[in-house]
Formats: sequence, C-alpha cells, structure tokens
Amino acid sequence: MNDTEIRAVCETHVPQWVAAGERVVLVVPDTTRTAPMARMMGLLLPVLRASGCEITVLVALGTHPPLSADALEAHLGIDPKGDGVRILNHAWDDPDALMSVGTLSAEEVESLSGGLMCESVDLRVNRAISDADRMLFLHPVFPHEMVGFSGGSKYLFPGISGPEMIDIVHWLGALRTTGKVIGRIDSPSRRVLDAAAQKMPLPMHGLSFVYHGGDVVALEAGELCSAWRRAAEVSQRVHITTTPRRYRKLLACCPAMYPDLWTGGKCVYKCEPVVEDGGDLIVYAPHVKSFSEVHEATVKELGYHVRDYFLANMDRYAHLPRAIMAYSTIVKGEGTYRDGVETPRINVFFATQIDRATCEAAGIGYRDPDTIDPADWMGREADGVLCVEHAGEMLYRVESQH
Repeated sequence: MNDTEIRAVCETHVPQWVAAGERVVLVVPDTTRTAPMARMMGLLLPVLRASGCEITVLVALGTHPPLSADALEAHLGIDPKGDGVRILNHAWDDPDALMSVGTLSAEEVESLSGGLMCESVDLRVNRAISDADRMLFLHPVFPHEMVGFSGGSKYLFPGISGPEMIDIVHWLGALRTTGKVIGRIDSPSRRVLDAAAQKMPLPMHGLSFVYHGGDVVALEAGELCSAWRRAAEVSQRVHITTTPRRYRKLLACCPAMYPDLWTGGKCVYKCEPVVEDGGDLIVYAPHVKSFSEVHEATVKELGYHVRDYFLANMDRYAHLPRAIMAYSTIVKGEGTYRDGVETPRINVFFATQIDRATCEAAGIGYRDPDTIDPADWMGREADGVLCVEHAGEMLYRVESQH
C-alpha cells in the first residue's frame, strides 16, 4: 500500500470514530516489532489532529524496558517534547500507574480456556485511560507464540496491563503449547484476551496492519477485535514460510531489534516446527548479553525446562511468575518429563555473549558465536541444514503442517 492508500483508510474511518474535543489514547507497539511506525504515525496523526482531539500515545511495552526520549522520537517520528502529543511508556510493575477495569471470573477463565485454567483474574490496565474518551490502536500483526497472532486485544493484555493478566496469558499459551497456538487465529489464550477486552470501559477501534517484504500489504480498520481478525487472516497467508522437510540443524540469526533472549526467544518459537526430532536449533545472536534485560535473575533461577517438568514441580516454583516460567518452557521447546527424566524434542543452543557455564547452569546449550559464520550454513538444505536470516517474525512450517 502506498501513502495515499493508507491515508485514505485513516481519513475514511477515523473521523467516524473520533469527535471534536475528545481525549484519545493511541496505543502503539515498541521497537521489538518490524513495522514502519514513523511512517504510519505520520499518516495517522494529521487525521487525528484535524478532528480536534487531544492525543496521548501509549507504548504497549508489556514487560519490556521503557524507551528513551530519543528512541521514542526515532520509532514514532514524534518529538516527545514539542509535537503537542503526550507520549507515555507503559509501566506494568508500578501499581500507581494501573487501574482495575473489572474481573474475569474463574468460571469464565475455565470456560474460555477449555478447562486449561480455572482462576479469577483482576484486569488492571494503564491509568492513562481514566482521562480518555476512547482508545485507538495502531499496530502490526505477526504470528505469535502465546496467542496465535500478535495485535488486537493483546495490546491491552499484556500490552498495557498489570502483571496478573501477563501471567495468565503467557502461562495459558504455554499450557496449550506453542505448536498448537502459534499461527492459529483461534486459541484458548485469544478467547481469554478478547473476553477481557469486552470489560474495557471505553470504545476501542483498531488500525491493524500487515507488514511484509518491506511494505504494508494490508490495513484493516474497525472495532478492535474484528479489525485484528481480518489482519490476522492476511498475516496467516503471508507470514508463514513452508519447507518441504524438517532439518537436523538450523541456525536462527537473531536481529538487533531483539536486545536479549526474552525477545530473541522468538527465533526459537518461529523455527522449531521445521527442526527434526533430536535436531539442533542454534540462536545466533552475538550482540546479546543477557537472557532478559528485565527478568534475568528469575530466568536463571527457573532455568529452561519443558512444560511437563514445571507441571511436576509447581510447588517448587510457586513463588515465581508464571509468565517467566512460560517463556522458559517455550524456549526449551516441546518434550516430556517422565520418571524424573526430562527429554526435549530438540536441542536448543545460544550463541551469544552469555558464557558456556551460565548457559549450561540454566539448562540450555552453548555455542561460541566466534566459531559461527552464517555464510557457512547457507545453501545446505539438501544436507539437512537450514539458515534462517532475520529470524523471529516469519513462522516456519513443514508443508504437510500448513
């Protein structure tokens, strides 16, 4: 889509949603998604300003670190100090920055999750919405390991939510397993998210776009969840790469937009389906220095284990957030835990600045990044070796799985 086409979508829909004098919270992604946000904001903001509304931009960080003023300006194309737009980083761990908008009952969670979970959850979100008349969402849609596809109600929970829903959504995705969630529009976690979104006290509309091959290939506008669903249907067609076989070795090259393995774990989730049973998946990320910039100590305490290991040891880890436990298990990948023996389906290795001892203490494999040249891995598919450049957004599946 060119700028004229994108602007036309905004000019057609936004004036129908926003009235003069309204206070609008515009929710946007952080920098861990490939998206031309400065371009999109440059096309949307004049339409919003023409409506005479007051604009607050809220960055849906989830538990990611806040963006600096310089990073915000580069990401959004807005000067945080001089553009007449208030810009806020979400603060998931600051109780004063949160407010409750309702509760999902244990019965609702049990029904929506297909019996995977049965507990109530307080729905807390960023307090910035307390001063707003409506919410708009501008975001890309990609396959996602916990909820099938990113976007839509996920920009509420966990995007701008408190830790309770962050915990629920991630653990529910892990219980279902990534293989049964990623790249699927309907899932237990998505049903929980959409039900939680219905508790929001404000009207919500979305501009959900699909970015692929350096271009915006679709822009869907409408009620938040319905716009997201239409965009997810497009993403399902363009963001899944099929291969004719599985591979015994796969090198997933982690892009610089993932500063740690909390975000860089996407390189595992998106590539695991095309690795043979017992095969090796190496995350090549020589720029990475930590498991997680935010949750490092907890990740080290948990280590990396398959889901069934944690299910057998929940009492031992009951004091730790299940969201981080979920991350740990989906990085380790699918596998079994029987009679005290843990058997992952594949072998995952990190080739980063994290040393061997630290990796192995956490239950993950190590490779020296200095011994790896991605060029040596390319063009070797016939030998059962695959190199995935810029891993983390395209989902890989064997043709028979598609």
